[in-house]
Amino acid sequence: MALRKELLKSVWYAFTALDVEKSGKVSKSQLKVLSHNLYTVLHIPHDPVALEEHFRDDDDGPVSSQGYMPYLNKYILDKVEEGAFVKEHFDELCWTLTAKKNYRTDSNGNSLLSNQDAFRLWCLFNFLSEDKYPLVMVVDEVEYLLKKLLGSLSLEMSLGELEELLAQDAQAVQTSGGLSVWQFLELFNSGRCLRGVGRDSLSIAIQEVYQELIQDILKQGYLWKRGHLRRNWAERWFQLQPSCLCYFGSEDCKEKRGTIPLDAHCCVEVLPDREGKRCMFCVKTASRTYEMSASDTRQRQEWTAAIQTAIRLQAEGKTSLHKDLKQKRREQREQRERRRVAKEEELLRLQQLQEEKERKLQELELLQEAQRQAERLLQEEEERRRSQHQELQQALEGQLREAEQARASMQAEMELKKQEAARQRQRIAELEEMQQRLQEALQLEVKARRDEEAVRLAQTRLLEEEEERLKQLMHLKEEQERYIEQAQQEKQELQQEMALQSRSLQRAQQQLEEVRQNRQRADEDVEAAQRKLRQASTNVKHWNVQMNRLMHPIEPGDKRPTTSSSFTGFQPSALARRDSSLKRLTRWGSQGSRTLSANSSEQKSLSGGGETPALASASQEDKRDPAPEN
Repeated sequence: MALRKELLKSVWYAFTALDVEKSGKVSKSQLKVLSHNLYTVLHIPHDPVALEEHFRDDDDGPVSSQGYMPYLNKYILDKVEEGAFVKEHFDELCWTLTAKKNYRTDSNGNSLLSNQDAFRLWCLFNFLSEDKYPLVMVVDEVEYLLKKLLGSLSLEMSLGELEELLAQDAQAVQTSGGLSVWQFLELFNSGRCLRGVGRDSLSIAIQEVYQELIQDILKQGYLWKRGHLRRNWAERWFQLQPSCLCYFGSEDCKEKRGTIPLDAHCCVEVLPDREGKRCMFCVKTASRTYEMSASDTRQRQEWTAAIQTAIRLQAEGKTSLHKDLKQKRREQREQRERRRVAKEEELLRLQQLQEEKERKLQELELLQEAQRQAERLLQEEEERRRSQHQELQQALEGQLREAEQARASMQAEMELKKQEAARQRQRIAELEEMQQRLQEALQLEVKARRDEEAVRLAQTRLLEEEEERLKQLMHLKEEQERYIEQAQQEKQELQQEMALQSRSLQRAQQQLEEVRQNRQRADEDVEAAQRKLRQASTNVKHWNVQMNRLMHPIEPGDKRPTTSSSFTGFQPSALARRDSSLKRLTRWGSQGSRTLSANSSEQKSLSGGGETPALASASQEDKRDPAPEN
């Protein structure tokens, strides 16, 4: 959260620098370039899609700081990781943008501040400024920073001198509550607070304060350090930060020789002089002990105190001494401000009480004057009342006499009223009797009305039942008509089906006729096959006789008959074919009766005729192998 606030301060200067017209808005093209540079210097992966989507070209007009903040927070600051970038480079980017517009140096080169010194003072201003925009540094922080810088120059400043310096900007301080960064830089460039200090001395002092406040270097300087292995002494340049003690080969900090990590378990101890070294002390860590030697006792005391401060910060879980001190100073200012506001409120309350007291005294004097006037008025009223009482008594006596006379007339009138009242009571009795008769008549009429209503309800109920029955009859009539229509449709479908069946019957009769013809042809084929079978059996018998003769063994002295003279028509291959044909015909003869009976049962369902497969194959075989002539 603290890092985000520090980054926002620098970005605010960059944004206001791009606001050339001072309207609080910046063009989208400039914001795109600024965002791209922030991605680069913060080492965040670029997201051009989000950048283009957030700053669409169809969204006319520039963007205000409130419009840019959502994108800055979501796509840039939320992705920042502490330690992943160099904050000084980030500050240099924002300083370059804002210095071009707002920082003006002397064209003759008489400015005390170089650009680097102005940049460091700008960073110090951002660090010590309040978290309110536009950014200002309160007088207390200005005094603190000036004392730091002058302390580095071995100078001092009193409170009166500071008031004189700020007298020229008193109106701006009173209006905004502090100095802006440009007024702060002008204070140094003018040389009013430096008492003739040279430019180089001022630059060194600014660098020291910058390293101390911004880079968290608590102390730096040369110390003698004893080696761990060779145990020799070497002079090193040391820099102390809250988390570590680094040492370099020289003051330019280019060649880093090592780092001593500091934590809550480390400690620093003063060592006695030995081996020709004086003002010695050591830093003990969990892994080893580092021995060092300062130039004098004062330096050793400063170093040991600074290292103990760093160890205390690590134990308290704090990363920066001056951030903690800044927060404490801010809390003290807030407490002073609260006390001042409470004191002013108390004074205001006392003033209000004094005014209330004076107002009450004035009211008391007015009440006393009013009381005196009331007493005078009361006396006058008393005299007037006495005179009125006398006049009233005289008037009452006259009225009493008139009342006596009126009483006598009233008594006579009362008698007449009593008589009238008797007549009225009699009339009331008659009216009550008439009212009773009217109520009875009314009850009878109400009863008749109720009977009539019951009869009307019964008629209504009968009409509803009759209407319901009528609806049921209509429904039945509709169903009957639907059934009649369905029956007609079914009748038409039956007629169509009968026509189809008649056509199917005709086709079946034709197929039956064709089957009968095929059966007749099959019978003729069977008779021909039987004739061929008989011929074949005759041939088989003949060939059996010939084979028996051929198989007879030849005895000595017998002459072997020649094939051409004895068996002129004998061919072994033809004989084998005829034998196989004969066997097939024998099988066909045994299966013929079964085939014919099966064909006769299937002829009713066949659609066309033709030869059976067995007979067809037999006829084809006969054509290939004709039976030999007898």
